Amino acid sequence: MAGFDLIIFDCDGVLVDSEIIAAQLEAKLLTEAGYPIEAGELAERFAGMDWKTILLTVEKEAGLLLQASLLDRSEKMLDQKLARSVKGIGGAREAVARIGLPRCICSNSKPHRIEAMLKRAGYLDLFAPNIFSALDLGEKRPKPAPDVFNHAADRMKADPARTIVLEDSVHGIEGARAAGMRVVGFTGASHTYPSHADRLTEAGAETVINRLADLPPVVEALSGWSEFA
Repeated sequence: MAGFDLIIFDCDGVLVDSEIIAAQLEAKLLTEAGYPIEAGELAERFAGMDWKTILLTVEKEAGLLLQASLLDRSEKMLDQKLARSVKGIGGAREAVARIGLPRCICSNSKPHRIEAMLKRAGYLDLFAPNIFSALDLGEKRPKPAPDVFNHAADRMKADPARTIVLEDSVHGIEGARAAGMRVVGFTGASHTYPSHADRLTEAGAETVINRLADLPPVVEALSGWSEFA
């Protein structure tokens, strides 16, 4: 696909169906701490945010002082739950083979968690060692900052303008767009909600798909068309 140098995949909610697992656990912990919220609402409102950012946002919004221990407690519980039950989103291996571009992952998740989830899903060999965590770049540099996307393009020797990204969150799309990349939205994971596709489009996705099987023809079509044409 001559129009692109690189394709970047988000991990959570794109390659592995992990967002709903995190939302269920985090909603339970927040409710117990005095901030009642359902998993579906949490997934919609805070999609793409790391747990620390969610806690800080809730503290500011509700005037709560959430225990610092809640951060570590959640991380340990989520690692255990994901290791037992996370599933891959079907079609990644076939999509990668059909697209044939250099590829990597850009994620806000911790490196050990990304590796564990991809290994359980059977996708680790598709991307290793080109797996980039925003958390490796500094505490204040996760998506929607463009830093992890810029870092990936530099490491993969790709022109950001010739890079296409698959993202399921507004934060991820905003980060990719800020890096000068083109974006396809994805709504094929279990945490999707009725206005999901609209929100991704409003954030800057050129189109939205809900099956990884649809990614190769979309990339092929976009490779021959400039968004500024």
